[in-house]
Amino acid sequence: MRVSKYYNLNRTQGTLDFVDVDTIKDVPVYIDPSTIRHLSDDWGKECIRMLTTFFDSVLDAVRHGDKPRSDYLLGNLGEPNETHLGISKGVSRGRGFGKWMREEFAAKLAQSQAAQSGLIEDLEDTAFFIDKVGKDVISDVTTNIIRGPLITYTQQMALAFDIPLVGSVDSGPVWNPESLKWEIGFTDLPLPDGKKLLLVPKAIVRRDLHLSQSDYYRNHLVPTLQAEEEADPRSKLVTVLKSGKRKVYKKEVEEKYGKKKPDVRRETLERPSVYRNFKEIKSQVAPDSLSHAELSEASSTPPPDYKALLQAVLDTPTGNAEATNYHTRVEALLTALLYPSLIMPEMEYEIHQGRKRIDITYTNNARDGFFSFLIHHKVPVQYVFVECKNYGHEVSNPELDQLSSRFSPLRGKFGILACRSFKDKDRFLNRCRDTALDRRGFVVALDDADMTRLVDDALAAINWTPPATPPKQPPAPPRVEDYPLLRERYKQLVS
Repeated sequence: MRVSKYYNLNRTQGTLDFVDVDTIKDVPVYIDPSTIRHLSDDWGKECIRMLTTFFDSVLDAVRHGDKPRSDYLLGNLGEPNETHLGISKGVSRGRGFGKWMREEFAAKLAQSQAAQSGLIEDLEDTAFFIDKVGKDVISDVTTNIIRGPLITYTQQMALAFDIPLVGSVDSGPVWNPESLKWEIGFTDLPLPDGKKLLLVPKAIVRRDLHLSQSDYYRNHLVPTLQAEEEADPRSKLVTVLKSGKRKVYKKEVEEKYGKKKPDVRRETLERPSVYRNFKEIKSQVAPDSLSHAELSEASSTPPPDYKALLQAVLDTPTGNAEATNYHTRVEALLTALLYPSLIMPEMEYEIHQGRKRIDITYTNNARDGFFSFLIHHKVPVQYVFVECKNYGHEVSNPELDQLSSRFSPLRGKFGILACRSFKDKDRFLNRCRDTALDRRGFVVALDDADMTRLVDDALAAINWTPPATPPKQPPAPPRVEDYPLLRERYKQLVS
């Protein structure tokens, strides 16, 4: 049974920031530390700090032959069944996981030429150079290391959705990046069917690692081997073409050098610059988040129903009595529409030591599209703020000033004011423009009609098909993350 159904959340995967796992079975997606390294918010930075300090400690112990220290560090890695991610098989499952990490993994790491030479710098590097380490082990180890932030995230989601927490639950080992030690304690966690549950942001899960072995082999190592063979006048792999060009085919390279993990490791150790170059290239490109469609396929859940989410907003009666329902329904709609550009929605986010609150705060995770466009145009937009006004009357300057007063260069200076309707829409949009020109930030106001336009644009992008007879210069296909309405409103603010 899905978490959403078990706790009667009245939500589907598309409107949830976390992976809506089954409380018994596993979902075949994995936490990828490379995705975490590209998060810029405070939660992501804390995870990165934990990953870095832990693995640096492991490498230091291994390189100095400090077996008691490495045993302590690796021996506290257990089987993280509480996330329900991955597939329940292999070395990453069962009581032997901690022992395997402490003994076999540590021994192989100590013996690894890649570790001694510095090729292994990060946890994900071990998938290339250590036998029996793949995406499942990397995911499990990462879960252990960032258990503390995952507990905090789970508690935040539980608060947002009224998921009951049970007190004094054994937290499991939690890594302390200050003391460089594991800490054992008790915390509050959900216990569906009496078993611990850790919720995981869908922004950090993938179906494969960003540092993909197949990508490295196919697009980096093999071309290097081809070039070496083509430059070698003694090479027996060369085919001379009619043009006189020397050509070596990938098939011949694979047959000579092999393509299994030991083969890739052997050839890489002789050409360490190839792997370092591969890592440098990958570090410059943030991995794409799983789309709604990919998450639906992986978890066997339906994609978000934008029309139904919109209708719930439109059907909400105006007035203070329905303000909470309007707030909740707008958040559900925007969380689905704005993913993966905006992630980790936080309801009633407190600033100024609790003296002010923001209805909804999103973390900007955009790699392209409108919210990336804002970054490139120097708009402070680490976080995006949303204020919801379920008024049956006109919103005016006080509501606009309330949202702009939440802005700051550190938090962000872009927000959305969600409301029901305007008596004079152009007048209010001009007020938003005045706020922008006064350098108090950028506010995009969206009424029910605009929410409808956002959904229509999203569905048009999803359902777009190329013309049967494309023009000589066909336009780029529309993308959901372009959000043309938001772009239009932003241009009105700065024009």
